[in-house]
Amino acid sequence: MLTQTSYDSDCESSVSGTTQHQQQQQQHALLINLSQGDTVHDLIKTGFLRGLGPFRPTTELLSVQRNACSTAVSQARLHSFHLYAMAVARLGQTDANVKYAWYPTRGHNDVNDIVSRGFSHAHGPRLVLYPDHASLQSVKECVPGKDGVRHALLCRVILGRSEVVNRTEQCCPTSDDYDSGVDSFSAPTKYIIWSNNINTHVLPAYVVSFRLPNSSKGIKEKSKEEVLRPSSPWMPFPTLISVLSKVLPSSDVALISKFYKDKKENKISRHELIQRVRRIAGDKLLIALIKSYREKKKPSFL
Repeated sequence: MLTQTSYDSDCESSVSGTTQHQQQQQQHALLINLSQGDTVHDLIKTGFLRGLGPFRPTTELLSVQRNACSTAVSQARLHSFHLYAMAVARLGQTDANVKYAWYPTRGHNDVNDIVSRGFSHAHGPRLVLYPDHASLQSVKECVPGKDGVRHALLCRVILGRSEVVNRTEQCCPTSDDYDSGVDSFSAPTKYIIWSNNINTHVLPAYVVSFRLPNSSKGIKEKSKEEVLRPSSPWMPFPTLISVLSKVLPSSDVALISKFYKDKKENKISRHELIQRVRRIAGDKLLIALIKSYREKKKPSFL
């Protein structure tokens, strides 16, 4: 798909090689649309669809957008990415092993949050990304919006020296000798980046937006609630808030309480409530609390 010699085709090009009109556009946009016929657009489209296998003929690719790196923060992240790549190469006495990889998102708002502010604790203790030739694995985990549109991030990832990670609960490398994890050395299908490196070793470069047909078999439709809940029923929100108050800052708990009040007053939907709580508390913590609650007593509904 994209090779590392195509570095200049991603967000670096937002500060060089563009027209004055394009630069003005990028000053006001997080993402820049790539047109049909654009070399990078067509390269990403071809690779994305090829990786979908049997779903390729029926998948509707809507757009390919480039991270504009239009803010001071995003420019700093880009610079930091290059510095860490050089540091990893120097320490490992080899190249930084930079790859392109897919990251499944939870929707349009998740894309904007990641591109503008980076990955947060809400994304868990580690990021799992999929090789650029394995777009289907990412597609399976993308959460569709109400309009059925899904968004996958194509990121540049510093893998450095990897170790095989088999335990799902592992949340850090086994030693400082390793920079990342993979599920297999010979044919990796997952790249694992630890939480302390998610905003230095992962750089969102492109966003692919697409829609799958309703009849797609083999890809389970996951709502935001299903992503949060390992199974139903789940714990009541007042109970959840009470438990969260013991582990989260008071400001976060107050915000969650406000969102719950807004939901009861029909100011926001249940979808939106759960999405906001997930962003604040993080999926790993929420799922652990829900499982613990269900083991102790029969849960009730919201």
